[in-house]
Amino acid sequence: MARRTPGAGRVQALALLAVAAPFLVLVAALGTRVGAWPVEVGYDLLTMRVGWFAAFFGAAAALGALFLSLGNFRKSGVLAIAAVLVAGATLGGFVWQKARFSAGPVENVSTDLTEVPGFGDLGDQRGGQGPGPAVGVEACPGALPVMRQIAPTAAIYALEQAGFTLRGAGVGRADGSRKGFWFGVDHDAVIRIRPGRTDIRVAARDHRPHGGEACRMATAISETLRSAG
Repeated sequence: MARRTPGAGRVQALALLAVAAPFLVLVAALGTRVGAWPVEVGYDLLTMRVGWFAAFFGAAAALGALFLSLGNFRKSGVLAIAAVLVAGATLGGFVWQKARFSAGPVENVSTDLTEVPGFGDLGDQRGGQGPGPAVGVEACPGALPVMRQIAPTAAIYALEQAGFTLRGAGVGRADGSRKGFWFGVDHDAVIRIRPGRTDIRVAARDHRPHGGEACRMATAISETLRSAG
């Protein structure tokens, strides 16, 4: 009597479980972006908690699908391999992201720690929220001041080049905000212009780590300003 091989249906079911985590993250991100639920639900709960555990479960399901497909690899092998690739990439992405978040500097970067630039009118929108005390060039090597008084138009250009929407500008400053694509996380930036020196500050509106996003944006603004003629 011929040995029965596991049915393709079980491989398909496990393959579906293997891709549940990335699908959950996509739904969580889009739902947060359109305002269906707050970031505390979409990001903190669905993505970083439920999604994290679902990634491990999906990886196990993918390995199970691969094992079952060995009985009829010609029919189910491609699906099983695809499930392993997706689940592995998902779990690897979570591990990489968590490591990046833990290694990144505080999401509050300033080129002047003695007199940290304030956010002016943006302070009302921030509502006193945000990460801890500002960090400078020691934590973010690219957060360098511009040792000259730049033109307000150059400040506006630097903010826009870094992806910020201009919120206010004048002779002595320019302010902007940037909303993240996936979860709509806000970062604010201010460029303070004084005779002989221009300083930059970028900070998130929330307390969450974002893998040094504020540092990258402050660095981009600084580089644009310092390269301006």
